[in-house]
Amino acid sequence: MPENREKGDFLPICCYNKGVFQVWNAFSFVNHVKTMKKELTLPEYLFEISWEVCNKVGGIYTVLSTKAATLASVEGLNAVYIGPDLWKGKKNPLFSEDKRLWKEWRKSVADEKFTVRSGYWEIPGRPKVLLVDFSAYYDEKDELYARLWDEYYVDSLHAYGDYDDSVLFGYAVGKVIESFHKFYLKDSTKAVVQAHEWQSGTAALYLKSVLPTVGTIFTTHATSIGRSICSNGKPLYDYFEGYNGDQMAAELNVESKHSIEKRSALNVDCFTTVSQITARECSQLIERDIDVILENGFEKDFVPAGKEFAKHRKEARDMRLRVVRALTGDNVPEDTIIIGTGGRMEVRNKGIDLFLETMARLQACGDLERDVVAFIDVPAWSGDAREDLCKRLASDEQSWDTPLPNPYLTHELHNFSDDAIACIIRGLNLTNNSGKNKVKVIYVPCYLKGADGIFNKDYYDILIGNDLNIYPSYYEPWGYTPLESAAFCIPTITTTLAGFGLWANSELGRSATLSDGVEVVDRNDSNYFETADVITKIICTFAKLSEKEVAECRKKVEKLAEKALWKHFIKNYMKAYDFALQAVDNRKTNL
Repeated sequence: MPENREKGDFLPICCYNKGVFQVWNAFSFVNHVKTMKKELTLPEYLFEISWEVCNKVGGIYTVLSTKAATLASVEGLNAVYIGPDLWKGKKNPLFSEDKRLWKEWRKSVADEKFTVRSGYWEIPGRPKVLLVDFSAYYDEKDELYARLWDEYYVDSLHAYGDYDDSVLFGYAVGKVIESFHKFYLKDSTKAVVQAHEWQSGTAALYLKSVLPTVGTIFTTHATSIGRSICSNGKPLYDYFEGYNGDQMAAELNVESKHSIEKRSALNVDCFTTVSQITARECSQLIERDIDVILENGFEKDFVPAGKEFAKHRKEARDMRLRVVRALTGDNVPEDTIIIGTGGRMEVRNKGIDLFLETMARLQACGDLERDVVAFIDVPAWSGDAREDLCKRLASDEQSWDTPLPNPYLTHELHNFSDDAIACIIRGLNLTNNSGKNKVKVIYVPCYLKGADGIFNKDYYDILIGNDLNIYPSYYEPWGYTPLESAAFCIPTITTTLAGFGLWANSELGRSATLSDGVEVVDRNDSNYFETADVITKIICTFAKLSEKEVAECRKKVEKLAEKALWKHFIKNYMKAYDFALQAVDNRKTNL
């Protein structure tokens, strides 16, 4: 690997695919960026902060990790990613430590309370990373909360759960950036800090006070209060104009998270979010309009090409169907339609309840011409892979005569009796107990990271085998799952309440249908069952398509996904950097 590179000497843009680095031919993109640099002011240093740097938790990890390679190709921009150091005493597979990076600075801060490890994030582009241990700041937590109230009216009085860790992480990161800036940079250096989500908002607030020559960006990927309204079963959209964010935060007991999010938004130079639908939400509930919308992109290097695509797809399909046969004891046909959904365990927000309602209607439908297996890939409070299922899969048999107990579940559940998804499956009688059913539901309640005990493949290596994916979201600021699905050339159904769905409609200039590769179904507060009926009909129609028609559908979805690559969306990040740096120039003028 390269020798130590202290300042600004970054790797060329690379793609990492199955252990092989491939240099991406990005000349056209680089020329595009050069043109933009003539029009916009871009930072020399970018500090990007998130709880999900080198910490694979959710969608923000995907945002940052897929975008990093594109940013690495921007000449003159030195990106430093900062995340929490959570792997004490254990090796983090996503992080390679390099003690040579910024060695002199790290020596100089040996007496500081924060502890920093430097290295590289093992993702495409292999960006530089600082991981921060913030635990030493717990003894001054109360004083910090008092200062946050005095300076910014941040209400930490009602804090609970992960609030303390997040706020102290942000504070420690602010200290780290302040120290780094004083050691390496000058007041004249164009520097921008981008803080993702409320967990890193404290960093932006701290730096506003101590480093006014640094531009600050705060990005909310979903407002804490909007998500809470929806998760608590309240109608967000019918009464949208009547909601007050502060009032609802008190009612739903999320005052402290909402407060740090709102105060961060109100005090940074540039406030951003990921879609038009969430921009509207921010204006109403956080009471600041969005400055720049930053749609979430993707990179094609995650998707196998040519013959490799067909090979991976066949392997994934074969594995999916073998698991179904082992669980249910049914010899499901090879032409079975594999339908998938997935995401965070938010049953209402992600539309998992509606997905299962659709499967129940499909089961009762007399118009379905092919068998369907619906996979729900949603991490829950799961235990080990089922021992009885593992034994069957390890055998040489290709089919079985009897179902296993609970033949819809691949892993043990610690809370089997009250797991929300399992309860809905049982309530709708989607338990696969009857071999006569043309529709089967399989619940995979674990992270697919390559060592789950059943599939032993990463999520993308399983996703590629699906024939149709459905994400009927009720609350979805962007929607990485449908974007990922589209990127893997899988016909996809989403809704008008998902940022990705609205973007797809905008790109096409009309409502997208499955003939476009993506169908965007109208959803609102009052059409739950009607939406289930619509999706049921779409599936029945899809089941009747010829191989040629399905292939055309897959080509269309690939074409649409091409428009969501980072090389197209990165321009909005450039606009946000320029916006923040213009604010810095205005401050300097007024000093």
